[in-house]
Formats: sequence, C-alpha cells, structure tokens
Amino acid sequence: MPSFLDFEKPIADLQAKIDELRDTAEGGTVDIDAEVGRLQAKSDKLLRDTFAKLTPWQKTQVARHPERPHFKDFVAGLFSEFIPLAGDRAFADDQAILGGFATFRGRRVMAIGHEKGQDTASRLRHNFGMGKPEGYRKAIRLVELADRFGLPVVTLVDTSGAFPGVQAEERGQAEAIARSTEACLAAGVPVVASIVGEGGSGGAVALAAGNRVMMFEHAVYSVISPEGAASILWRTSDKAADAADAMRITAQDLKSFGVIDTIVGEPLGGAHRDPAAAIESLGTAIEGALASLDGQTPDQLRRGRREKFLAMGRL
Repeated sequence: MPSFLDFEKPIADLQAKIDELRDTAEGGTVDIDAEVGRLQAKSDKLLRDTFAKLTPWQKTQVARHPERPHFKDFVAGLFSEFIPLAGDRAFADDQAILGGFATFRGRRVMAIGHEKGQDTASRLRHNFGMGKPEGYRKAIRLVELADRFGLPVVTLVDTSGAFPGVQAEERGQAEAIARSTEACLAAGVPVVASIVGEGGSGGAVALAAGNRVMMFEHAVYSVISPEGAASILWRTSDKAADAADAMRITAQDLKSFGVIDTIVGEPLGGAHRDPAAAIESLGTAIEGALASLDGQTPDQLRRGRREKFLAMGRL
C-alpha cells in the first residue's frame, strides 16, 4: 500500500476500512466481496476526483513522494547495457548525479540524471539528489563524450536544487552549473531532457537545456522551491502553498508558456502508485522525441536548441 500524502487522508481512511474488513473476514465464511467492492469503487472515485484538481502545492508534494521512481529505477526499466561512468577527473565522484553509456530501445545513448535515493542510507549517499560541482563537471564530461561519439543524450532531472553548502561554493558551484548548461546547449547531438520529479533552479536547468524537454504531469519545475520563495517574499515558509500558486510551476502551466514541449501522463494517483507504467510512458515519450530529431545536423540541433530557449519569455 502506498504512503498517503496529507491531502489524501480521506482516501487513506477508506483504504484502511477496506483493509480492516478484509482482515476481519480472513478465514471466515462471511462474504465481504460486495462491501469491499462498494468501498473500493468509492475510494477509486475519490482518488480520481482528487487528482483531477490538484493545486500546485499538492503537485509539489506528489513530485516529492519518497516512493516515486528515481534515476536507478528508470535505468532498470528503460535502458539495457548501462555502463556507469564515474568522476569529474578533477576532484571526486558525486553520487547525486549519475550517468553512463546505455542502450535505449536499440539505440546507444548517454544517460545522465539526478539520483535522490530510496531510504535513509541511500539518500545520504546520494545527497538527496543535490549535485555538487564535481557532479555537474561529471555531467559536462559525459555530454562532451557523447558528442565525440555521436550519441544522443538523455537526461532525467529530479532535484530540489544544486547543493548550497559552503564547500560546494568554494569549489565553484555556480561556474560548474553554468558550464553544464553550456555543454548541453553546445552539443552537436540530440539532447532530450525529462523532469521526472522536482526540477529545482539552476541545478535542474544544468541538465535540462535540451532540444526536447518533457515533464511528468505531476512534476514541478521552478527557479526556486515554493518554501524558498515564500521565505523571501513573506519571511516565512508557511506561505509555500501561496508561492507555488504564484510561481506557475506545474507541467500544465509550463507547457502553455513554451518552457516544456510535452506532458507525460502518470498512472492515476501519481507515478509512485504504478512505477512500471510511469516508466513505460516516459520511455515512449523519449523514443518519440529522439525520432523527431533524427537526421538533423549538429548545426541544426544547436540552432534549434538556441532558438527554443531564446524564445522563452518573448511576447
């Protein structure tokens, strides 16, 4: 059973009643199928109604759900022959940003993405998906390597933002993010980026400057977290929901602004409820995006990418 978010409490209560009814009748002779069916239908309808009208803040909570699929899940579900490449050849190997050669539906690619981790130990090891300078310099190395071998780049973005620690700043965090963004924009191969959870600030853009940018329908993409924006504007993070509304961070808003190209549907209730189906949907979208870029020359790919990003914000 999935972990329920705060706004899903009515659904959780119904599911608890269903589970209690099943436990009570287990091993007995009472036929509970009709009652369970009635309650399950009610729960399913409530789930559909709830997710049909999520607020931006609720979508943020869904995007952050701990059971949502992460980079390693997408690698296992979408790629074969994944060969991880480590280190930035300068300082260290950042575990928040992973990447390597892979085969995607018969096509060799370079896969790069943020990894948040699945439990306490792995989240600490991957620094909750917050990349350090060496992580973005690793990404630069991999994008340039893909360019050298003529391999498309597929990125999976899921980060609250780049790591803001003092040591990261000392090692040139801002410069590393800028250089990573530059490497994506300068690549002479197709770059397809997917926002699969959170797309936070420059830490996300550094891997999302692609020819095609797509988002899961309950993912979010913003210049700063709602809590951070609320702390700046109202001096309190309690206004995070108001900030999320004002910032227009949902896939639906960003598609209307031209910031992203495609919204990828999620299973009812979010990607965490059926990760395999969500991963398959994303794979189909990535396959279509790569196919749409086949045959373009390096100059055409660079020009298309440049025009795409310069067009954002124009009236």
